[in-house]
Amino acid sequence: MHNMVKNYAALGLMTLILAGCAGTGQGEIADPLEPMNRGIFAFNDTVDEAIIEPVARGYHEAVPKPARVGLRNVLRNLKSPVVIANDILQGNATAAGNDTTRLFANTFFGLGGLIDVAGADGVAYNDEDFGQTLGAWGVDQGAYLVLPLLGPSSLRDTTGLIVDSYADPLNRWMMNTDREGGYYARIALAGLDKREELLDVLADLKKNSIDYYAAIKSAYAQRREAQVSNNMAGVEDMP
Repeated sequence: MHNMVKNYAALGLMTLILAGCAGTGQGEIADPLEPMNRGIFAFNDTVDEAIIEPVARGYHEAVPKPARVGLRNVLRNLKSPVVIANDILQGNATAAGNDTTRLFANTFFGLGGLIDVAGADGVAYNDEDFGQTLGAWGVDQGAYLVLPLLGPSSLRDTTGLIVDSYADPLNRWMMNTDREGGYYARIALAGLDKREELLDVLADLKKNSIDYYAAIKSAYAQRREAQVSNNMAGVEDMP
């Protein structure tokens, strides 16, 4: 964990130097690459309509809810080391303690994370990533980006995504031991879980939006701003 935090800190310092702290206003995000972003967005939407959404809906209808919840719990538990590292980098001792408790309780008493025993005891799930950490450090989102298949992001959050993926100990173990199949399976399952979770939300947004692209961009920017604001409000001094 110590080396993991050091890697995050070093990469974060580099990002601070490169990105600066320029702002775009509350709830807004700069979109200088809009023509390219709209093209990628249209591609993603086509793939989603043809493949991803039907698969996610079939998964929702065919797999019982307890099994879907169990998969989500396992995926969250596997991500715990990354979440804890970001808690520490944000200086949030309470969150780091709670997330460490969740990791050990769910791993050892929840069948490897299948059952959220910590949540049942009132220790709620906390999702942190390096994009949020950079935001808590004062790095603006930067330019809006739509990533192929992955969807909405920003310069800051794409940097965070890359850092999280590199620093994740399970990812590094799988990639360094010729278990790439497990790495890609984890990504696919996480994507399926997230798309299933958003089935109704995205359907309603698409149905009621004049400009679906603009609606997704606005929703993304507001959500990330809220997450960073919550992190900054809850920061504590680490011992």
